[in-house]
Amino acid sequence: MSKLKNKVAIVTGASKGIGAAIATYFAAEGAKVVVNYASSKEGADRVVQGITDNGGTAISVQADVSSEADVSRLFAETKAAFGTLDILVNNAVFQQFLPIDQASVAAFHQHFNVNVLGPVLTIRAALGLFGEKGGTIINISSGASKSPMAGVSLYSATKAALDAITVSLSKELGAKNVRINSVLPGATETEGAASAGVTAGSEYEKMFIANTPLGRRGQPADIAKAVVFLASDEAAWITGEQLSVSGGMYGF
Repeated sequence: MSKLKNKVAIVTGASKGIGAAIATYFAAEGAKVVVNYASSKEGADRVVQGITDNGGTAISVQADVSSEADVSRLFAETKAAFGTLDILVNNAVFQQFLPIDQASVAAFHQHFNVNVLGPVLTIRAALGLFGEKGGTIINISSGASKSPMAGVSLYSATKAALDAITVSLSKELGAKNVRINSVLPGATETEGAASAGVTAGSEYEKMFIANTPLGRRGQPADIAKAVVFLASDEAAWITGEQLSVSGGMYGF
């Protein structure tokens, strides 16, 4: 398969979960992949090893996307390794289930720094590396941006902001041959979801499954396949869209 043959992609937050699946599927389609991570070097190196063991090309680069200096270094290392950039996937995320009376100022800033400021910084950096040929940006949003549930007001707000950025930038960047879309996963089985309390057999999981017409939680591969499509030339006439990949779960 070669939907992304010879393309260079950065996937932020790719040491596990959805990001790891996106990086792996990108490589399988022929892309050279930069596996970004904030703290889990072991996880990122494992993703890279899996890619290279299957004949793909990948490197891992540590960077906190909420740090302008780290983002500059991430893109500098990408340029040094591969010379260019074609695809940016903003997947790095911070999420806590917090009732509003427990939502501290620090929690507010951590959510918005990673989930909103981070994509702004990476998109600005990507535009310089895309050059005149243009490129493709995919923001990993969430079904929570459209149907927020109790206890995730901060997280939901950041994802709504990310969707607004996607739509605005589609109008701003189209003339530069840059496409940008959001993918909105539904309840997906990841390490991050587990750490937020959505574990197998939990009441949260039962609620999500009961409200999902396809009757199961999503898997990272379900999301990755949709991202591959949006990154490929098959989606060349698609920009500014918000693609729900949720098994039909739109609300409660």
